[in-house]
Amino acid sequence: MTLAPPPAARVGDTLASVATPSLTLDLDAFDANLAAMSAFAARHGVALRPHAKAHKSSEIAKRQIEAGAVGVCCQKLSEAYPFAAAGIASIHVSNEFVGADKLAMAVELASHVRLSVCVDALPQVRALGEAAARAGVTIDVLPEIDAGQHRCGVTSEDALLALVDGIAAQNALRLAGIQAYHGGIQHVADWSARKTEAQRAADIAARYVRALDARGVRCAIVTGGGTGTVEFDAASGVFTELQPGSYLFMDGDYGGIGWSGELRWRHSLFVLSTVMSATRPGMAVCDAGLKGLAVDSGLPRSAHWLDASIEAALTYVSANDEHGMLQAQHAPDDDFARLVGQRLLLPPGHCDPTVNLYDEYVCYRGERVTDIWPIDARGLSR
Repeated sequence: MTLAPPPAARVGDTLASVATPSLTLDLDAFDANLAAMSAFAARHGVALRPHAKAHKSSEIAKRQIEAGAVGVCCQKLSEAYPFAAAGIASIHVSNEFVGADKLAMAVELASHVRLSVCVDALPQVRALGEAAARAGVTIDVLPEIDAGQHRCGVTSEDALLALVDGIAAQNALRLAGIQAYHGGIQHVADWSARKTEAQRAADIAARYVRALDARGVRCAIVTGGGTGTVEFDAASGVFTELQPGSYLFMDGDYGGIGWSGELRWRHSLFVLSTVMSATRPGMAVCDAGLKGLAVDSGLPRSAHWLDASIEAALTYVSANDEHGMLQAQHAPDDDFARLVGQRLLLPPGHCDPTVNLYDEYVCYRGERVTDIWPIDARGLSR
């Protein structure tokens, strides 16, 4: 006998009948964010290559391509497989990798899609070039420069030029441009301070482009940036391609930073949760804890009742493995236990790791489930 739990939701269900915790997607807000970013990139004349590590879903990637994206980014090679299988023709692995198992994945992917990858050391270049030559494939390579994060990437023009020479020596590799990403500034809360830091990162990237120009090397692509700096990256005149990911969802952390008038994003991603206990005055317990949402960027900053007529205002104050603790923002109601069974929509603090906890998006418009999208790259972190 095969025994399996029933599905959390079916198309046509109301949100009130969806099993919890579930990862839900408000398609009206999602569509608005998708269209706004696509129009923004087109207006500024830059290519859009959204980062699929945020959503890990080939269904979403297809919609991004249909809206004008030139391809997607993945952070890990295994993560790229579902997108390649779904027909996404251009995939950029915006990360370095080493090892025979990774090389085998890279050359396999390159036989199905136009693959580009990052390097920041000559041994990576040599190993990749030899593997690609043996497999009879060509791989685009983008040396990564340290744009200020001090994580990966070369830190001198000489090191970049050495990589360029190393790539040129490999017949199966093709220099495509450079990768310049500063993740550390994406969440700087003050808009002006974030703009200053983004300009500093763009200036660093421009210096490396000039070094390539001086050697007669054309840098066709300067790719990088993220949701938090996309408006500055697009206006910099340096970046030719943008890599935002979280803009589709807008998690709690991004929702708490300053934005200009040109870009305004809507929360579309929520963990649907149920109040399962309320035995103490002014406190409620829901069924979304550490296994239901990521808290590395903080706890959910808001909690919205699915039933809009409920007036009790709660703050999510603590997460345990399977429990979320919610406290009344005002004087506790004598009949707080009446909230047991009521549903909450919780915007996660950080969308990427929250998405990685679920197998599917329960997509809805209004109060009705309209689609179920698999999160087919979930857990693929090699």
